[in-house]
Parts: sequence; C-alpha cells; structure tokens
Amino acid sequence: MSPALDAWFVHEILVHEAALTRYLLRSWPQRDEVHDLRQETYTRVYEAAGRALPDAPKSFLFATARHLMTDRRRRARVVSIEPVGDFALLDVLVDEASPERWFGGRQLLGRLAEAFDGLPARCREVVWLRRVEELSQKEVAVRMGISEKTVEKHIAKAARLLADRFHGSADAPAHPRRKRRHAQSPAD
Repeated sequence: MSPALDAWFVHEILVHEAALTRYLLRSWPQRDEVHDLRQETYTRVYEAAGRALPDAPKSFLFATARHLMTDRRRRARVVSIEPVGDFALLDVLVDEASPERWFGGRQLLGRLAEAFDGLPARCREVVWLRRVEELSQKEVAVRMGISEKTVEKHIAKAARLLADRFHGSADAPAHPRRKRRHAQSPAD
C-alpha cells in the first residue's frame, strides 16, 4: 500500500512480534499453527489499518489475534449437513476391491455358509437368533424354551465348531462327535 502505512506497521505492530508469539503459544493448542495464526493476524491488522489507523495499535493487535482464534475454534466445531452429491466430484479415493479380493471374499463367505449349515440344528438356530437377529441371551432362551445356560453352551459349541472348520483342517467334520462308520475291509 503506502510507505506511511508500512512504516506505521513496522513501528507500531511488528515491535510486538515476540509478545504476540508467546500469547499465541499460550492460547492455541496446536503449536504448529502458531506461525500461520501470527501471519493471518498481521494481514488482518494491516488491512484494517489501511482503512483507518487504530488508536491503540497493541490492543488492536492482540484483540485481532483473539478474534482470529475464536473464529478458527468456531469453524472447527461446525459440521456440514449438506448432502453430498456426486463422490466423483470430490476426488475421494475409493477402496475398490480387485477381482481377486472380491472372489476371495465370495469364497470365504461360501465356506462360512457351509460351516454354518454344518452346525447341529439347535446350535445353528441359537447362533442365528443371537448373531443375526440380535436377540439377547434371555430372549433366545425364552423363544426356544431352553435355559440361558444352554444358550451359552450352544454358542460356545458353535464357536468351537466354526473355529475348527476355519482354522483346523479343511476336512474337519461339522459334527466332530458323530462317529463315521468305516466300511469293513474284506479281510475282516
């Protein structure tokens, strides 16, 4: 702007730089933003002084810094309620699943469905009511006419069987307590 305004700014405002920096460091929680706050304060003071010089430059400088921090805090609390239209316009990175990842997920889901179908009927029903329909243990017990302790036992058994199926051998039977009848060899 004008050399007179520049001189006023140097003699009346910049002489308080150390005090302003200490004030911002004490008042603002993000230390890495103090430099930006100080520069923005200087910009606001310089622009305001271009319209009319303040009577008390030091007070005006610190009041401007305080108002700037208040504005930033207020802006940080505002949550936009605008509906977002097209995500493509936002340049948002989308975690798209690769064909391999998608297929792997489908395989895993298929294995889970097989394992779930292989659970004993009562176990499967208890798990379905607790985990899918999100009923409480007590509600499941009432609906099935069993005790809560029995519901706990069915959940534990199902978890054990599913874990064996997923983390044990791939050929782990769904009903490990059922004994398979082996064909007798002709030599017997």
